[in-house]
Amino acid sequence: MSPLRTCAAAAAGVLLAACAALTPAPEVPRAPVRFDLLGRVAVNHDGRVFSSNVRWQHAPERDEIWLLTPTGQTLAYIVDDAGGAKLTGADQKQYRADNAESLTRQALGWELPLARLGYWVRGEPAPGAAPAGAERDDRSRLAALTQDGWRIAFVHYPPGEQDGLPRRLDLASGAHEIRLVIDGWRRDGDTP
Repeated sequence: MSPLRTCAAAAAGVLLAACAALTPAPEVPRAPVRFDLLGRVAVNHDGRVFSSNVRWQHAPERDEIWLLTPTGQTLAYIVDDAGGAKLTGADQKQYRADNAESLTRQALGWELPLARLGYWVRGEPAPGAAPAGAERDDRSRLAALTQDGWRIAFVHYPPGEQDGLPRRLDLASGAHEIRLVIDGWRRDGDTP
């Protein structure tokens, strides 16, 4: 094979590999169960660290997330619905994207896998891609799974609770780590 053909074949291989790496994960439908949670999030991405309190109101048609200081001031307010995703920062600067994953990557520098997280926070795999390496505890609750490039560890289920909802999730994808600690839940049917 001539050197020109060898270079062309190598370039085509690199291009195909790059396209494969950029293939987005399959779209996941928004979780059908309403919930409202309060907690804390810590993110470690590319040597940078971010942490805040979090409030997440989820409905089948819309997600609203507030990233808050310890005193309750809003650092970022995220809305994700059928029209796309919008983030408003503390300085009132706004960012828009097609979905929360792209939006948080653009505005915050780290990706929040929001569509899948709506399932994972309830101790369920997200629909679509089959999870790999699912591990269950002695009560058949998810203890860990790998799905769409994320490794999720369901670290803490409170003893004595019948609903089986996790209170801490550790997510990792490459050098990207997110810890979500859930301090309180309210779901459909719960009294305020």
